[in-house]
Amino acid sequence: MLRGNYTARIDQKGRLKVPTAFRRHIQENHGAEVYVTSLTGESVRIYPLGEWESIEQRLDPARRKFLDRTNYFGQQAEMDSQGRVIIHPLLRKSAGVVGDVTVLGYLTYLEVWELERFQQRLLSDPYTEEDEAAIAGLGI
Repeated sequence: MLRGNYTARIDQKGRLKVPTAFRRHIQENHGAEVYVTSLTGESVRIYPLGEWESIEQRLDPARRKFLDRTNYFGQQAEMDSQGRVIIHPLLRKSAGVVGDVTVLGYLTYLEVWELERFQQRLLSDPYTEEDEAAIAGLGI
């Protein structure tokens, strides 16, 4: 599973060096091929290719809105021998991911945010008592 948070950098060529723990898990369980995409353009999602193909198989034609977005922002990529993956220019610009980023594990995929944008997101959407009650309802 992909869990936790690591700070990383995207270099001038648009390459993200996937944090070692995430890279090791992806390569050992899925190989080096990934699908790099976004739903809103605010952040980057990196799916191991097998996970992405599983999502595609569950979609029906009514899910075109989802595919429109993920195909527009998405490209298949491969981690190089140093664990770097290219974030293509359209998505890099839309998500504002240049320089310092945060890479978060969401169990089956990674999400990459421009560091300050993600910090602002946390501040603008605080964890509330309602959130706590919903989690408690799950037995957590």
